[in-house]
Amino acid sequence: MPVKPTVDQDLCIGCGLCAASHPDIFELNDEGKAEAVAEGDEADVEDAVASCPVQAIS
Repeated sequence: MPVKPTVDQDLCIGCGLCAASHPDIFELNDEGKAEAVAEGDEADVEDAVASCPVQAIS
């Protein structure tokens, strides 16, 4: 089932890990912070949540 993640812009440090591992779901915006631009498979979103070093993705 597709899930749309959210990224807390106040917590995001712009490391780009989510965008690098799941470019179909995440992009870095003009401020260098991650944004969720699409829904993704639940497993891919969970992977991004787990890999975020500052726990900015939910």
